[in-house]
Order: sequence, then structure tokens, then C-alpha cells
Amino acid sequence: MIDLHDLRLDDARALLAHDAYGSLPEADESRTQYLQRVIDQLCELSLKDPLTGLANRRHFRHVLGREIDAVARSGESALLLMMDIDHFKKVNDTYGHLAGDRVLQAVAKALASCLRPMDTVARYGGEEFTAILPNCPPSFGKIVAERIRATVGSLQVLVAPLVSLQVTISIGGAFAPEWVRSTTALWIDRADTQLYRAKSEGRNRVYIDQQPEIAVSAEERKMLFGHLSIGDPAWLESVSTDAAVGAADGAMKRVN
Repeated sequence: MIDLHDLRLDDARALLAHDAYGSLPEADESRTQYLQRVIDQLCELSLKDPLTGLANRRHFRHVLGREIDAVARSGESALLLMMDIDHFKKVNDTYGHLAGDRVLQAVAKALASCLRPMDTVARYGGEEFTAILPNCPPSFGKIVAERIRATVGSLQVLVAPLVSLQVTISIGGAFAPEWVRSTTALWIDRADTQLYRAKSEGRNRVYIDQQPEIAVSAEERKMLFGHLSIGDPAWLESVSTDAAVGAADGAMKRVN
């Protein structure tokens, strides 16, 4: 049996107490149940951004990698959004970092309100946020991003008595390539390129990189790529759409 007195849990309890978790054993808890609860709560804390309560960068990268695998297997559309608060440095320089924190918290709450429970929204770093939208049809990607942009732009963030701020957000996005195993770096880079475009062309706007779809039937995919799935190879996004379509056409001729 585990003796809790033999474990150095003071720091863990302090962290959990600071974050409004229960840090002491419940009356009906066994030692093992209590220890498991502490471990679970610490794991949850390790995946959250402490200021905004959103997922942190570690959790974001885990979900992104998992989503790449899901898209490669299912072919469902998935959208990655990279978002940056415009002129955020000016907020900190003019009103102080406490005001900046309030803006970050307000924007984070607005982002969460615009997305589905199945989506993952995270603070990527500084004033930059990101969102992963699984099973997001291309026709809805721009609509969702524009809703986020409009919601953030309508905020009135109270940063001091009688002082409220309005901020805007620039958004870049990219759809994961369907039926191709990409990498997190390539997917992020494509979305970042669109974010840079939004910032450089005036800010407070949305640009989405629409990934071309490969018109290949399920039977053709199995014939073309099924044997390559053995061993879970690292498919790279550099595989061109033209090459894939050409391979599909060739396979169809051989079948016919």
C-alpha cells in the first residue's frame, strides 16, 4: 500500500490548490485513488495555458499530429488556423502588461465561443493563437474564420476604470492535404504563410489556403496506396497533386 507520507507532494498540492483543484484527500478516497487524482490533475495542468485557460503549445502539437494521422486515414477535411492580435505590442506599451493580459483573456474567451467542442483552440505563444478544426468542410472554413474575426473585432475590453479597448485579429489558415500523411511543420508553415499575408496586406483579415482535392475513389486509393500503408510511412506534403492524379489515371487505364 502506498504511504502518502513517503511521497513529496507539497509542490504538487500547492500547484493544484493555486489552480482551484482539490489538493487534499476526500473522505471516501483510498490512497491510490487520491494519488491517481493528483496525477490526472497535474497532467491536465501541464496541457493548459495558465493565463487564458486554453490548451498550450504542447497540447496543440499533440492534437495536430493526431489530426494529421486521422486525415491521412479518413480523408476528412481538417483546418488549421493561425491567429495573431493586431498591434498587440502597442497595447502593452501604452496601457501596461496587465491590460495586455486582459486583452489576451478576452480574445481567448471569444475564440472558444466561436468554435465547436470538438475543435481545439490553443495559445501558441505571446499574442498568437491557433485552432484545429477536424471534419471541417472547405466551404465552411472561411465562414468560421470570418466569424472569429468579427467576434474579436466587436469586443470592448475593459483594461482600466473608464478605459476600454477594441482590438482586431489577423487569421491565416490551411487545410490538411487529404489522403496524404503530412508533417506538423509543413502544415503550420502553410497556415503561417497565410497569416503573414493577412498581416502584410492590412491586418484584420482572413486568408485560407485551400488544399486541392484529389478525385480518387476508395477502390483506387486502396489499389494505389494500400500497400504503402504497411509500416506507417512518413508521407510528405511535397507529393504533388498532379502526380497523384496522374497515378490514379494510370491505374484506371490499367484496370480498364
